[in-house]
Parts: sequence; structure tokens; C-alpha cells
Amino acid sequence: MRILIERNRLLLKKTGLVVYDMFAIVISSLFALLLRFEGNYDAIPQEYIDRSLQYIVIVMFVTFIIFYVLRLYGSLWSYAGATELMNIVIGSVMSAGVQMTVIVLMDMRMPRSYYVFYGMSLFAMVAVSRYSYRAVRTILKRQKHADSRTNVLIVGAGGAGNMLVREITNSSHINKRVVCIVDDSRAKQGSYLHGVKIMGTRSDIPRLVRKYRVDEIMLAIPSAPAKEIKDILDICKETGCDLKRLPGMYQLVNGEVGISTLKEVDVNDLLGREPVEVDLSSILDYVAGKTILVTGGGGSIGSEICRQVAEHNPRRLVIVDIYENTTYDVQNELKNKYPYLDLVVLIASVRNTKRMDMIFEKYRPDIVYHAAAHKHVPLMEDSPNEAVKNNVLGTLKVVKAADRWKVRRFVMISTDKAVNPTNIMGATKRICEMIVQTFNNRSETEFVSVRFGNVLGSNGSVIPLFKKQIAQGGPVTVTHPDIIRYFMTISEAVSLVLQAGVYAQGGEIFVLDMGEPVKIVDLARNLILLSGHKPEEDIPIVYTGLRPGEKLYEEMLMAEEGLKDTENKLIHIGMPIKMDEEKFLMQLENLADYVVGEPEDIRKWVQEIVPTYQPNA
Repeated sequence: MRILIERNRLLLKKTGLVVYDMFAIVISSLFALLLRFEGNYDAIPQEYIDRSLQYIVIVMFVTFIIFYVLRLYGSLWSYAGATELMNIVIGSVMSAGVQMTVIVLMDMRMPRSYYVFYGMSLFAMVAVSRYSYRAVRTILKRQKHADSRTNVLIVGAGGAGNMLVREITNSSHINKRVVCIVDDSRAKQGSYLHGVKIMGTRSDIPRLVRKYRVDEIMLAIPSAPAKEIKDILDICKETGCDLKRLPGMYQLVNGEVGISTLKEVDVNDLLGREPVEVDLSSILDYVAGKTILVTGGGGSIGSEICRQVAEHNPRRLVIVDIYENTTYDVQNELKNKYPYLDLVVLIASVRNTKRMDMIFEKYRPDIVYHAAAHKHVPLMEDSPNEAVKNNVLGTLKVVKAADRWKVRRFVMISTDKAVNPTNIMGATKRICEMIVQTFNNRSETEFVSVRFGNVLGSNGSVIPLFKKQIAQGGPVTVTHPDIIRYFMTISEAVSLVLQAGVYAQGGEIFVLDMGEPVKIVDLARNLILLSGHKPEEDIPIVYTGLRPGEKLYEEMLMAEEGLKDTENKLIHIGMPIKMDEEKFLMQLENLADYVVGEPEDIRKWVQEIVPTYQPNA
């Protein structure tokens, strides 16, 4: 019944437009003569009036066909744009041509300007009928929400900016008002976009925000390089306005630009560098058709490895993790997204020798990504024996299982904290690198390590902590005003890990280029600003002092390792440091026997294995 009512309503609407257009043809014919004789109706010869109306039925019929072909009765006029307006122009010109043709064929004469005035009059009347509703709706919308609407400044007067302004202006569901536009093009200054003036460049943003009481800034420059985006955001974030931006150029190409595609600006945008790109085809060939095992697959790094591996058609993906909650979440996510993936999810500890051996024997993985580890520096400082048991002995047991069951390639996830470590976590990861190096020289398996810094948004990252502190009203805690760290997104880091695995030949320590280091206090300030607050005024920043084992800066290479480039400029190879492997294996054996007694001096034993470890530094 409802559908029938809608159909009848649509039919009635179209019929009304047809009747209106036929009436408009008659009025336009007479109005054209009135214009020709300068508004003096008495001056119009009667024969001109008779001739204009003599064959008007034919003109009406042909014009109806023209309008129908041009879809002037089928368009959604609530969202009409330039295309529909052009169709009205074409239809009006063609209708004038039809009238001229009929009059000429009937061997009658009319003033030449009559046809021009007729076409102009018809265009005006038809356009009014189609666009008046939207104009009235816009006026009513402005009056209704005049006080409650959000004032918006749009950065970018290109194609994306054009679409955003049009959508905000036309939609009855968006309670926003574009008050001004900025664009760095000098040629566009002073011009208008859908009635909104382009009032300046990026440097004028703070002034315009104050003048027009802007609440929200939208970045409509999807094709701009990351450095330019960062420069603009550095200006915008000081205004205290909400910031939103279009994610990428493909939205514009696919016609997806709109309010729904805008996303909140986050700290990733403020890193000011281009996204990391990898050779996906090489990863596809490397992973496709193989059994992949990921330890720590429920963690932030391990789960992202699982996601990216799942995209490249492995024969089987085996996830191993000790923590069931996050592992369960990853399992459900992959099942929903990749229903045909042969997925095996196992709860197991890498510290369990027999369990690891059984898993490797049953599933016979071709490639292993070893991401399982205790990584939280302060917590491991309080529980150093656990760091040794899980990181060192757990890695040793997984490495031995990989060697025993002829795994083709073993990739261990390491950290920049393994370089000249000042904390037990970094020292244990350095021992893990040494384990990988030693077994590579004694096994058919190719063992490699991949070393990188902090990843934005990972478990234990400062970003989630800062966001939580800001949501609670502060203060935001930073350990030291000069502390710096290297940052990369989780997906970027894992993409490079996968590609490093492609380059592996055995024994390498791959070092990922993390870009320029970032001051942690700058991250804190940026997050406070992006949350609409002012640092120190609304949200204070408190310095708490360096935590146990924490360094002011991290290093990616030890002096002895040197550096070699790969095909990917963001992946480098640190050459293995020569070591006494027999002595190292004996030290590992003694460490394993000693740590089970929960000793108080485990750091001394670790320091004997890793001379660069300085726990008191």
C-alpha cells in the first residue's frame, strides 16, 4: 500500500510538471513579444500574437518529447546540479528552434529577436519550477537552525571542496554552515563557491576562525602530500576547532566525497611523512600457498601480521597466543572477513617446550613470525625473571622447534631497545637476536630478525594513555621534556616486516627506517589540541621523570653492525656481529637453569651475555 501511495505521488508530481511546462510555453511565447516591444502590449501587432499561438500545440508536443528525453521529468530536483541546469538550457534552446522551424515552414514572419526572448523566458520559467523548492528549503533550513548550526571553514577550493560545500548547503540532514573557504591559489581569492567566498590562504585560518566564530575545520585537499597536510594541521590545531579531513584521493575519483567520508584528524596526520609503500606482489608470491604460523598473534603487532598475511592467500594461517581474549577477537575478525581462510587458533605458551614441538610437528609451518614477547619496559623492570623466561627461553624453544621441523624461514620481531639496552626488556630482545643469529649458522632454516621502534596505537603505546588522560580532564603525564622516540603505524611496520621476510637469506638483522624522531611532549600537545583543548590552560602536562630502564632516545643500530641497503629504501640490513657461539649457547643453558630459582641478580647474568647492557645508565 505504501509503495502504491509513493508511486501515485510521484506520478502526480510528474504530471504537474508537464502541465506547468505546457503553460510555460504559452506564457513564454506571449512574454517574448512583450519583451520585443519593450513591455508595451498595445504596440504588439495582433498578427504576431495570432501567429505565436496558431501552432502552439505542435510546439507543446515536440517540447514535451525533448524535455522527456533530457530527463526533465525524471530527475531528483532536490539534488539537482549543473547537469540538470544544462539540460534545461538545451531543452529551452531546442524548443525555440522548434517554434522557429514551425513558423518558417508555415511561411509566416516573426521578429528575429522573438525566438531568443522565447528561449530565455522558457528557461527562466522551467528553472524556477525545478529549483524553487530547494531554494525555499534552504531558506527555511537557515531560519530554523540559524542559532544551532556549526560554523565550518573549508580548506581547499578544488573538486573535493566544491562537493563538500554543495552537500552541506543542500542537505537538510546536516546542521552545518560553511562560512568561508581558504585556498593557497592566488587566482581563486575573492571568488565564490556555491555562494561562499574564498577569503584567504592557509595563513589566514586563525584570523578567519576568530572573525567568523568557526567551530569546525574541514580539509578538502585529498591529493596533498603528507608534508603539506602536516603544515596546514600545525596551523589549524592551534585554533582549538574540531578538525576533519578526507582520507584520500580515491574518494574523489570514486565520487565518494561527502560528509560521511570525513574522518577525525589524528596524530598520524601530524607525523608529516608519506605512507610507507611496499611491493605487495612480492609479498603475495612469498606468502601465497604456504602455511604461516604467528606467535603472539593476538597482540597488536601479531594480529596485524595475521591480517596482512590473510590478505595474501596463505594455504593455512596458524595463530598461537597465551592470552585468549584478544586472540578470540582476532579469530572472529578473520573468520568474518576471510570465510574461506584455513584458520587455526591455538592457546599456548612459547615457554612450553612440548606444546611448541607438538604444534610444529602437526602443522609444519613454512614461515614463522615470532611476535610473542613481554614488551612493556617498566613492568619488565619490576619482573626481570619473567622477561628472561618469556622472551629469551620462549624464543629459544620456538627457534628449536622451527629447526627441528624444517621451517623454511623464521622472522623474529625485535626492537630498537635491543641496541645498547638500558632495560631488561631490551637486553632480553638482544639475546633473542643472538639466538636467531646462532641458529641460522647451524640450521637449514633461514633465521632473521626485524628491528623497529614504537608503533602508534599499539598496546603499551603512549597514544592510548594520552587519550585516556585527556578524556579524564588531565593531567597528561610525560616522563621528560626532551625524550624522543621513532614512530610508525602498526600497518606500516608490519608491511615492512613482511617485505623484509621476502629479502631474507638468513642471519640478517633488518632495520626499518622509522623516519624522523618525534618528541613525546609534542605528541602530547598535539593530542590535546586535536581534542579541542589548550595545553597547560585546559589540560596540564606534568613531567614525571624517566622510568626505570628508560632512555631519552632510542638507537636502531649498534656501532659494529654497519648498514646495507635493500631494494626498499625503508628497509636496511645490519650485519651480524661476530660472537663465540659455543660460549653463548653454554651461557643460555646456565641462564635457563638459574632463572627458575627466581634469583635477585638476574640482571648480572644477562649483562654477561650482553656486554652493551647497562642497567644503571
